[in-house]
Amino acid sequence: MSPPRKPYPSDVTDDEWAFVAPYLTLMDEDAPQRRYEVREVFNALGWLVRTGSPWRYLPNDLPPWPAVYQQTQRWLAAERFETMADDLRALLREAAGRDPQPTAVILDGRTLQATPESGHRAGFDGHKKRKGSKVHAAVDTLGHLLAARVTPANEQERAQVDALAAEVQAVTGNTVEVAFVDQGYTGPDPVEAADAHGIELVVVSLPEAKRGFVLLPRRWVVERSFAWATRFRRLAKDYERLPETVVGLHFVAFACLMLHRATSLLAASP
Repeated sequence: MSPPRKPYPSDVTDDEWAFVAPYLTLMDEDAPQRRYEVREVFNALGWLVRTGSPWRYLPNDLPPWPAVYQQTQRWLAAERFETMADDLRALLREAAGRDPQPTAVILDGRTLQATPESGHRAGFDGHKKRKGSKVHAAVDTLGHLLAARVTPANEQERAQVDALAAEVQAVTGNTVEVAFVDQGYTGPDPVEAADAHGIELVVVSLPEAKRGFVLLPRRWVVERSFAWATRFRRLAKDYERLPETVVGLHFVAFACLMLHRATSLLAASP
């Protein structure tokens, strides 16, 4: 049923909810302890991630923030959004004429500015001249998120290759054969770490003589994915106390993006 209020732009449609509901219903829909509709709780989470609002500032016509926060933590702990993103990614890849699971990925990291909530675990990124956390991500060649890790910003990208490669192969069923990276991943250690998981690490370098902005083959895909993430204002800075929440909210954002694309494709199909 549609909510008895004026809808927000971030609310899920009926078609989107039909896909989402099985992933988020962790208990029987008729359980007597349920006070708020699961759909409204999910709409509240989508509104918060889109707008970047603090939990306590949720509008009064949405469920109260403690209920939304507690249910969100249950969903994140159960990796509901990772599972949803995996299935949506396979659907979108098939719709694009690709194999459901990728054979190539792109790795990169971006630094999120620290806030008072996350300052206790922040590190200083000497390259970006910024104190905060670093999100290390792996995306397929269409830009869909496969794996993510969060570390202090002073941690090097090359040190995360082993963990990212292991997670990527676990998610895809060991289908990934090559990973494209930038020059921050040079050296024997990341190559050996990727090779241990059956992945060839390919460094895409800048031309020796360049002038102005240069669009690098393959590498631009992950930069576009980071740009998609920053459209969700909650992900523009590190507002979370726990790194696991940062990772989980990234999967919330990409699940919402892929969900909208999937339902749009289904609506356009004959």
